[in-house]
Amino acid sequence: MALINLFTPSNIKIPHTLIFGPDAYLNEYVSKDFVKQEKFKDLEQTIIDCSEDGLDELMASLTESSLFSQQKIIIVKNPFFLTAKVATKFRKQVDKLQVILDHLQELDNIVIFIASYEKIDKRKKIVKTLLQQVNLVETRFRPYEISGLIKGISKSEGYTLTNQALQLLIQRSDQVLDTALSNYVKLKNISDNQTIKESLVEQNIDRSLSENVFEILTVALKGDYTQAITRLNEHLREGNSAIQLLAIFESQLEFLMVVKTLQNRRWTKDQIINELKANPYRIQFAMQNKVSLEKLKLLVQKSIELDYGYKSGRYQGNNYLEMFILSI
Repeated sequence: MALINLFTPSNIKIPHTLIFGPDAYLNEYVSKDFVKQEKFKDLEQTIIDCSEDGLDELMASLTESSLFSQQKIIIVKNPFFLTAKVATKFRKQVDKLQVILDHLQELDNIVIFIASYEKIDKRKKIVKTLLQQVNLVETRFRPYEISGLIKGISKSEGYTLTNQALQLLIQRSDQVLDTALSNYVKLKNISDNQTIKESLVEQNIDRSLSENVFEILTVALKGDYTQAITRLNEHLREGNSAIQLLAIFESQLEFLMVVKTLQNRRWTKDQIINELKANPYRIQFAMQNKVSLEKLKLLVQKSIELDYGYKSGRYQGNNYLEMFILSI
């Protein structure tokens, strides 16, 4: 199954395709999978980057190549003419391109547009024209959908990713899709039997900074201050600043506080996930933590005061951060 089917394409019967969404790495991954399909295996590929090659090169590829050579797949990257802000100097070229796109269905070649933008301007004539003639694949996702997306990709590619492995992969990728997808590719390439287990993730994917800092917080909340300070000093020796680490502590404490607040209101795990739009595994970890809401409120207040002290220059050095950890 082509990965585009994970995103509800608008019309799979149309070969011309527009892959649209803000995540460039994901779009590239999906587009490469799309052109690997059996029906395209004998077609030559041409890549046009509108930002580097220009619109004249794009127009030449769309017209001349279809007249004088065999059918190709033309991959169009950075089609900036679809966005709201297009420089005036491109106006004449866009008008010419509009005429070509009016007849996109008549071209022999298959055209794949990769628009890695937050938005395209659907009010523009050229955008309306294109949307009428392509299979639109919108690769947007919500933070809590990352794990499901990675699992869907692995299943589509014939790999088995166990739930424990997926949970650890997302955790070590900081709930960031680009990182998770890159780590998945690494695991896929080294797996022996197309099965990715927790042990493979444990052995080959390093802990993220956020996860490591979360471990400091976890052991400190359990009262193991020796281990907490040891881990903290390791990060400081590696070049991470007190302000950088404090920002992560502050973010994690605030997240724990919000989850505990909803948990105290007897919200279920699914209700909290839907409300916060966060990764289910992160919600689960927070709900399992035994720290009280009152203590979290106090720690958040202390972290904010400490952050202000560092940024105002009143606090310098690492001792104040160590004292904060010892106060947990």
